[in-house]
Amino acid sequence: MKDYIDPEYPSVPMLREKARKRIPKFAFEYLDGGCNNEVNLARNTSDIRRVQLKPQYLRNHGEAQLHTELFGKTYSAPFGISPIGLQGLMWPRASEILAQAAFEQQLPFILSTVATASIEKIGEITEGSAWFQLYHPTELELRDKLIERVAQAGYPVLVILADTPTFGVRPKEIRNGLSIPPRMTLRNILQIISHPNWALQTLVAGQPEFKTLKPYIPKGMNLRHLGQFMNRTFSGRLDEDRVRSIRDKWKGKLVIKGISSTEDTQKAIEWGVDGIIISNHGGRQLDAGPSSIAALHEIAPKYKNRLTIMIDSGMRSGPDIANCLASGAEFTFLGRAFMYGVAALGKRGGNHTIAILKKELQQIMEQVSCDRVEDLPNFLLQKNLTSGPE
Repeated sequence: MKDYIDPEYPSVPMLREKARKRIPKFAFEYLDGGCNNEVNLARNTSDIRRVQLKPQYLRNHGEAQLHTELFGKTYSAPFGISPIGLQGLMWPRASEILAQAAFEQQLPFILSTVATASIEKIGEITEGSAWFQLYHPTELELRDKLIERVAQAGYPVLVILADTPTFGVRPKEIRNGLSIPPRMTLRNILQIISHPNWALQTLVAGQPEFKTLKPYIPKGMNLRHLGQFMNRTFSGRLDEDRVRSIRDKWKGKLVIKGISSTEDTQKAIEWGVDGIIISNHGGRQLDAGPSSIAALHEIAPKYKNRLTIMIDSGMRSGPDIANCLASGAEFTFLGRAFMYGVAALGKRGGNHTIAILKKELQQIMEQVSCDRVEDLPNFLLQKNLTSGPE
């Protein structure tokens, strides 16, 4: 059943702990880690949890409704699945598992350019309802080919990534050989041997590949040359010319992900973007930057109703989602939470995690007596969140 919650793992932290034990350490640290000293990784969640909601127990209240309209489509809940690169490294066919769960439960799934499933495969699974996140290619010809494939697969929303002008320094990935090019150390080999189920499932599924990019990668390229190819092929910095050019070509909804300032929000509006996802890449790019919800508190009051404001980074529960929605986000996206679910429970993990988050969010809304998702800002108690210890 799609709404069934395994009582052994009834929360995302419990799924995280199960995932940690079930997959090799190098795969778990790739999923779980941040950049530099992981300051912003921790701050994302801690700042969200400093937000407080005000219950109104003596008002008339019915059953909380989670359905949310976004870009003209009604979703079953106000959250979706964020793009994550190399999903198949954490668990084989993770992209396909999560896309299937999102489709079944009427939620948006965002496919990354560097995911381990192709545009066409995810389009088939979701019947063209998935979103695509574009790492901007250096060559315009490749950019246009990718956009054309996304359009042909029926995707309604194109997400351009803004927060990777450089690759973040991630010490755990460097130690584990998961920077590009990856290397297989004795430590990693021993970790694989100690996780035979993961190793067997990976063997059956095949070595993870950048499936969307496979047609453009020269055959026979070794890992070192693959790393050089990736560095040459993609330029993560956006500017007005790049965004306006994509806006002219793309007929669907256009979103920029990785916005953390009012200045960039204003530019997005001027350049014709339909929405933004406030994000700091899950704390994987800039340790010294603001948490996602701190940026939301700056952006939402000024730009509400001028474009669609969404958020990701740091949410691990239904209460976290409620706090972000109460703070002015119209929709939320989670990445690690869903990957913990798949790494912990395999094919059951996607639906299981969605069921947990829906149950938790509905409980919070009914506890404070909020009937509709769009009414959550009326229950916000703490209005002036600033990053840092209280």
